[in-house]
Amino acid sequence: MASNIGIMDSAYFVGRNEILTWINNRLQLNLSRIEEAASGAVQCQMMDMTYPGVVPMHKVNFDAKTEYDMIQNYKVLQEVFNKLKIEKHLEVNRLVKGRPLDNLEFLQWLKRYCDSVNGGIMNENYNPVERRCKGGKDRYPKGSQKSSKSLQANNLPNPGSGDTVGLNKTSGPKQGKPYAAAGGANSSGEVQALSKEITDLKLSVDLLEKERDFYFAKLRDIEILCQTSELEELPVGISDRFLVYLSYSFAINMFNRVLTCV
Repeated sequence: MASNIGIMDSAYFVGRNEILTWINNRLQLNLSRIEEAASGAVQCQMMDMTYPGVVPMHKVNFDAKTEYDMIQNYKVLQEVFNKLKIEKHLEVNRLVKGRPLDNLEFLQWLKRYCDSVNGGIMNENYNPVERRCKGGKDRYPKGSQKSSKSLQANNLPNPGSGDTVGLNKTSGPKQGKPYAAAGGANSSGEVQALSKEITDLKLSVDLLEKERDFYFAKLRDIEILCQTSELEELPVGISDRFLVYLSYSFAINMFNRVLTCV
């Protein structure tokens, strides 16, 4: 069962872009970064799609921003795991921090598990948007309500003042503020883009370090094997061919894994 897959399983070599595409297609979301799923709500709904009716969606908070609210979502997810007898330890304290690598590894495991149930066939009758509306809080409901209310307030005329007052408010020395706001928005957008690029680079470095440690361990195993007394007792021709075969197999395996990682 996928609940017991090892850390070097091929599931952990699935890229973040593939994970995001998998989430967005199945749940009709528009996530652009792995850490956007750190609240645990996405994971709860993935289990709800895999096992319809098992997840109490009314307890899932899709608008969780604080660590406390996120922890409540992971408590719901842990209860579902216990109910389904899934042996998977949740590193909640690390996941709620929004660290890309920790969340990526958990989503990689989740994808492997969901794909192992019914061959990964998606439930055609499942409506992810409707199911999210049954959650404690839907995604982005507050922001949309606040923006609509603010627009209505701006469009309503002030009963205590005439049209002249309204014109004076819009045509004064304060007209320079929209330009300043636009400049600030551009700067904020550039900062966010740079922050995203830095996060992606850190994630790539972490994955490469894991690859490095894996290959180093394999090389160490070969070194230990070559130093064993049993290998020294073999005829020279056989031991040489054996070492060549090991080196060749290792090189092919390393090449394939690097291609998969890239």
